[in-house]
Amino acid sequence: MSIDAPHRALRFGVKTTPMHLAYDDILRVWEEADELPELDDAWLWDHLMPLAGPPGGAVLEGWTLLAALAARTVRLRLGLLVTSNALRAPAHLGKIATTVDVISDGRLIMGLGVGGTRRPDGHNPAVAEYAAYGLPLPSPGEGLARLTETITILRRMWTEEVFDHDGPFTTLHGTRNGPGPVRPGGPPLLLGGWGDRTLRIVAEHADIWNVPGPPHNGTDWIAERARVLDAHCAAIGRDPAEITRSAQIIVDYADPATTRAHVHALAAAGIRHVVLALPRPYPARAARWLVDEIVTPVREKGA
Repeated sequence: MSIDAPHRALRFGVKTTPMHLAYDDILRVWEEADELPELDDAWLWDHLMPLAGPPGGAVLEGWTLLAALAARTVRLRLGLLVTSNALRAPAHLGKIATTVDVISDGRLIMGLGVGGTRRPDGHNPAVAEYAAYGLPLPSPGEGLARLTETITILRRMWTEEVFDHDGPFTTLHGTRNGPGPVRPGGPPLLLGGWGDRTLRIVAEHADIWNVPGPPHNGTDWIAERARVLDAHCAAIGRDPAEITRSAQIIVDYADPATTRAHVHALAAAGIRHVVLALPRPYPARAARWLVDEIVTPVREKGA
């Protein structure tokens, strides 16, 4: 059963954040995870510069790296958690994603989010990153409007042979996208975010909703955000059970019991998919450690 099925047992993914790491370090985790059926999917992120540690450290571009890993795996569903909508033009992103979907033989999950936006106060790592790469930093409202337009363009690229689009930010003439995606209708759409306006877009468009969990956000907060999503679904007449609830958490190698407790709490709050993010550096047999210390004990308790 795939990740986007609404009713199923708790499922697990692994996330390797490509920051201050070599390609070989990430590849060995993905190849090991690909051989472990207890892990359903694997994820990267979408930043161009480090968000922590030495500012000159290594960061591999997300979609390029994802294509390489898709070619080296055969079973794992895969994606970016999440793609920044601000980094690529919508139709270009659609072409990139379709290419990775074809390389992976239909294993792509299209993870997408607003990306960086201007903030009225507080630390904003997007400012330096976007300035370094010559990217405009939109307002939150513009970022959400651009996200909605990108979703429309992606859906059309994955379902129509040729189309024109005249939107608020993007104009397309005679757009074609061959070869198309492997799955009819294209990859499932995962949207990441938690603001009220973002959750409205999730209710309207997403197959999967993902939100950061512990240590960044507690399960009570996630449960409250889920109720907001439910209300948006009710307002538009959509069954909220159609949207898979997903959360990512950072595992603690020294304290797997606490990580397991977080997973149980998330499951009790309605989360049905948990992405286990590995802190760097990755130990030997990191994916097997996740299965032995987190996944199997949680499932043995019935989550």
